Amino acid sequence: MSTWVVVLIVVVVIALIVWGVVSMVHVLQEYERGVVFRLGRVRSRAKGPGLIILLPFGVDRMRKVTLQTVAMNVPPQDVITKDNITMRVDAVIYAKVVEPVPAVVRVQNYLFAVSQAAQTNLRAMLGKYDLDTLLAERETINRELHGIIAHRTHDWGVEVIGVEIKDVDLPDELRRAMAREAEADRDARALMISADAERRASRLLSDAAAIISQNPQAMQLRFLQTITEVATEQNSTLVMPIPVELLSLFGRISGDSGNGRPGAPPAVPPPAASESPAGPEEGRPPEQGNGRPG
Repeated sequence: MSTWVVVLIVVVVIALIVWGVVSMVHVLQEYERGVVFRLGRVRSRAKGPGLIILLPFGVDRMRKVTLQTVAMNVPPQDVITKDNITMRVDAVIYAKVVEPVPAVVRVQNYLFAVSQAAQTNLRAMLGKYDLDTLLAERETINRELHGIIAHRTHDWGVEVIGVEIKDVDLPDELRRAMAREAEADRDARALMISADAERRASRLLSDAAAIISQNPQAMQLRFLQTITEVATEQNSTLVMPIPVELLSLFGRISGDSGNGRPGAPPAVPPPAASESPAGPEEGRPPEQGNGRPG
């Protein structure tokens, strides 16, 4: 055997040894785990993080799995609600791997499997609710959807942290109808508030009128107070064509007529008596003469 052949064999052996040593050493990050297959059989526990040693020349094969939380967007789904309204709904799922070995062995692609489970359960879940419940109780629907998907992915070694409905795309006709309904509801509430305010104001005015009717002088005081307020707020000259004393007269008239009984007629004074009482002969005609001189 020639020298060149021996040198070539030695070089090949050294290269194989170096390559084997290099292939044996692997470094995994803190958020990574390695599922090791030795001659096709999976090891019971995942490796990592840090420096790990594998058997070279294809004896050990490793598949890396990340433990980070993954946010997956569920594609928009056409959903028909309980009250026969068609809409498009999309959601987002937060999931992470807690058991690397089942996530690699029991399912081919755990991310794709979780996404498909979310899509099917999203359509089935939202079909049981009407539109008003879907829009008003979104948190309840998120919790129920999260429980269903988490139960499905538990055997895969994947933990679903949360499911949230991100957007609900309603048809344009339904949006306009909802806008008209909301506007009508606001108008009705405004009318109710205005009517209630009018009722309370009329009650207060009625109470004030009852108090003033019991004290007619209060009307004159109120009139003077109004004059003071107008003179304070507006720089103007007030001309009083009617004397203020007439207000007291109006107050007395209103007080007399406010009791509901007609006023008593004025008392007629009795006729004055004469200074000398009339005698029994008073009122008789004078006697006629007898034709003889007195």
